[in-house]
Amino acid sequence: MKELLELFFTFFRMGCVTFGGGYAILPVIERELVTKKGWATIDEVMDYYTIAQVTPGVIAVNVSTFLGYKRKGLLGGAIATLGFVFPSLILITVIAACLANFADIPAVKHAFGGIRVAVGALILDTVIRLITGIFRDIKAIAIFIIALGLSAVFSASPVLLVLAAGTAGFFLYRPKKAGAP
Repeated sequence: MKELLELFFTFFRMGCVTFGGGYAILPVIERELVTKKGWATIDEVMDYYTIAQVTPGVIAVNVSTFLGYKRKGLLGGAIATLGFVFPSLILITVIAACLANFADIPAVKHAFGGIRVAVGALILDTVIRLITGIFRDIKAIAIFIIALGLSAVFSASPVLLVLAAGTAGFFLYRPKKAGAP
């Protein structure tokens, strides 16, 4: 029970300080779960991010579920998810109750402008970490350049890009059979 409470409150704290979605939480996850607690490696976190991007739902919540599941199974996944979303649930409920009087206050508008800038910095930091983590060899660089080109030039479907990149990765990175040339 103690470990489940620790899991809940760890994700609750992360849910309290995370603004800007799934990419903005990566530095928090890395600091809290990889560096401080040692509950996952950065490679595992990146794998969870990859899976979370192609599954329905919010990326940060999906990653929390995966990490909780890794730590304590099905119950751990549910507890981590609840811990992560609970602060947002409270905040959204309070904001919704006050929204009519809240949104037009100049100080609030200016505060959200500042928050958007900070979230942009967090997302850029995450992009830099993701890029430096994936460029391990020429195959990864080739997949990246092709996917970026198809997305930028042809507005290719993200779903098709992920499926194509996954298929390419399967064939390019699978271990060769013993005795095969």
